[in-house]
Amino acid sequence: MKKAVVLYSGGLDSTTCMAIARDQGFAAYALSFAYGQRHTIELEKAREYAPLIGAEEHMVIDINLRQMGGSALTADIDVPKHAATEGEIPVTYVPARNTIFLSFALGWAEVLGATDIYIGVNALDYSGYPDCRPEFIQAFQQLANLATKAGVEGNPYHINAPLLNLTKAEIIQQGLALGVDYFLTHSCYDPTPEGLSCGQCDSCRLRLQGFADAGQEDPIPYVK
Repeated sequence: MKKAVVLYSGGLDSTTCMAIARDQGFAAYALSFAYGQRHTIELEKAREYAPLIGAEEHMVIDINLRQMGGSALTADIDVPKHAATEGEIPVTYVPARNTIFLSFALGWAEVLGATDIYIGVNALDYSGYPDCRPEFIQAFQQLANLATKAGVEGNPYHINAPLLNLTKAEIIQQGLALGVDYFLTHSCYDPTPEGLSCGQCDSCRLRLQGFADAGQEDPIPYVK
């Protein structure tokens, strides 16, 4: 099978993205990051579930973005418990996160001899993050092919973002059609110490609305 590096957070989108990569004939090499995020339960679930959802290998890279801060996910800033304001980049945006993650994915892909990288960004039901837009994906693909031995030698990289133009409901429906068990995912930015999702942060709201719009019940537990 062809190899692909799949950015895998343990969340709904990245898990669906991995299912799509596998359905498209790729052996999925999952890449996660311990980046100082407050929702470390996400990473714990990623470590536990990666083998269960078909990852050939799961690499976890430790980079402490908490040293820089600048986000409610990496600094002592409260996670908003209301819907994001349209047109504003919310405080849960982590500066340059997807650029950093894709750079590591590109390095591993070159070592593996893989020319495909999958990332579960979404330009419709998203929180206004600038690194989830199609322009960013196109620009990084161009960079990848300028900056690597493989790209220069005529083995171009493809940055695959199969969820880019789907609603959250459409993502869930596609995942269910591919057999994704969404109980094995986590999305909350501010879970309890026991790992229960808050149900109020922007990520939880998008997830819950997505399941409602898809006519499905979210299988994970929430704070009552």
